[in-house]
Amino acid sequence: MKYISTRGGIAPVSFCDAIMMGLANDGGLLLPETIPQVTMAEVSAWKNLSYQYLAVEVLDRFIDDIPRPALEDLVDRSYSRFKHHQVTPITHRGDIYILELFHGPTLAFKDIALQLLGNLFEQELQKRSTYMNILGATSGDTGSAAIHGVRGKDRINIFILHPDGRVSPIQKLQMTTVTDDNVFNIAIHGTFDDGQAIVKEIFNDLEFKEKHHLGAINSINWARVLAQVVYYVYALFKLRSHGFESVDFSVPTGNFGDIFAGFIAKRLMPDGMIHRLVLATNKNDILARFVNRGDYSKGEVSATSSPSMDIQIASNFERYLYYLRDQNSSQVVRDMETFNATGNLDLSTLHEQVAADFRSRAVSEEETLETIKQFYQQHDYLVDPHTAVGIRAGLEFKDAARPMICLATAHPAKFGAAVQKAVGREPELPPALAGLSEADSRCVLLDANTEQIKSYMREHVLR
Repeated sequence: MKYISTRGGIAPVSFCDAIMMGLANDGGLLLPETIPQVTMAEVSAWKNLSYQYLAVEVLDRFIDDIPRPALEDLVDRSYSRFKHHQVTPITHRGDIYILELFHGPTLAFKDIALQLLGNLFEQELQKRSTYMNILGATSGDTGSAAIHGVRGKDRINIFILHPDGRVSPIQKLQMTTVTDDNVFNIAIHGTFDDGQAIVKEIFNDLEFKEKHHLGAINSINWARVLAQVVYYVYALFKLRSHGFESVDFSVPTGNFGDIFAGFIAKRLMPDGMIHRLVLATNKNDILARFVNRGDYSKGEVSATSSPSMDIQIASNFERYLYYLRDQNSSQVVRDMETFNATGNLDLSTLHEQVAADFRSRAVSEEETLETIKQFYQQHDYLVDPHTAVGIRAGLEFKDAARPMICLATAHPAKFGAAVQKAVGREPELPPALAGLSEADSRCVLLDANTEQIKSYMREHVLR
């Protein structure tokens, strides 16, 4: 299996080279040359596998440069710190199923990919006798999950940008209280989109990238998306064991990474098993406007109770655009040049094709809090605001013919203020979060300025 760029400007590379490259050297995003197809015989063979064994089977379809025994060891180590033996268990509540993705070290779905990616980086750096300086931006959960995936690891320093005052207090503490020598937290004056733009600009400075051995942990790294494909397949099999032949998923997403993993899973599995993907957004509705009207145009970022979706430029959108444009890299380049120059992309002529892949709904702040309250009252189950967005949209598009699986992307205790506003009390803090407010912390506050970030990095990178 080789990997290519959405912009067509690099020679095909191996999986391990792709994860080490992060952002493609032509500025595009890496994708497999082809998406493998799971057969019905494999469906029968996989249906009762544990999460770990299923992960090995799925990953092995996309990776041919890591021996099977090494891949098995990698998966076992990556999920050994999860608090639930199923890794991503499912619970049935009312008219929907909840896929719980928050049982990892930082209580967010990002752990599922970043525990694996951290171990992949460590393995490859040791094999290549080299080092890496990881650079990433976060709207909340990616930063802490990435930090916990690589903290204390040899040959790695990590630099994480987060928008000052625009992540939840718990999210900030989960990042800044990790004081290992290889961890550098940078708060910036600005939004997540500002941080994301800085990261992309730095990665596109190929001289700086190569000189300082930069690595990517944002979902621009293909390994992030691939690891998330697994829990879609796992959830599908769990529901098939209850007699359902086909399922729908509702996915709260701002950066298009998590739902793009669902798109890959849908293509990986036999036709029809994953029927519909519901793309749920908050007030920052660029993706909902795209799905519903073909209007992919940048707006102002609004702060909400679901800050991980407070995004107006979706990093992974280019991956889907590549398939939407029938894998025409030249057209993707033209589209991205237009968007970068104008902040607008009119894709209304492709609406019918998009509608075959997705449904979408933007959920207001009032609806988010109302959903948290109603779901708690009706089912005695607390959800965080991101999950509430997914539930609201999922219920709207639920079809009686199929179960709707809503992705629970974070533990409600990570967003205690929103939960308290909705139900009148904060959720109990789990052990992983208790005591963080008293812990030592370390963070630097900088302007959202690429040169200033580069200057700080030069002082602290591994050499």
